[in-house]
Amino acid sequence: MTIRVQIEDFDLATELAQLRAANAMIGATVSFVGTVRDMNDGASIMDMELEHYPGMTENALDGIVVRAKARWDIVDALVIHRVGLMKPLAQIVLVAVVSAHRRDAFAACEYIIDYLKTEAPFWKKEQTPEGARWVDARMTDITALGKWDVQAADTGSTA
Repeated sequence: MTIRVQIEDFDLATELAQLRAANAMIGATVSFVGTVRDMNDGASIMDMELEHYPGMTENALDGIVVRAKARWDIVDALVIHRVGLMKPLAQIVLVAVVSAHRRDAFAACEYIIDYLKTEAPFWKKEQTPEGARWVDARMTDITALGKWDVQAADTGSTA
């Protein structure tokens, strides 16, 4: 399991190749890359700045991945989250999960990004033509967490 919070961009192909190279039993690789949009809530976005609390952020991300690994049969996971100033189209986050089979990899990847969006201590500020504004978690992100509790009850698993 690798967790990195960094200013620098990442190379998707390199990161996925390194993750897969660790184990020959890997049959599935699922990844999610989040990018800076040029519009949000009806306003043009000129740039976005992400801040974090070093140490606390990495511990929160680690806890999310540990819960995913306990819940699904995955070989490994990678989370890279960028901080600092970014322009539209810049990569913000990479969540990648490898497992023997796709179903566990898909579920764990979605779980990690859902919880990352709501639990990880990042603060996002967007620069719009009207000025800077702080962005809160979206209700849709918070609502998305509910499905994991329902699935846990259905499968007998715990989060």
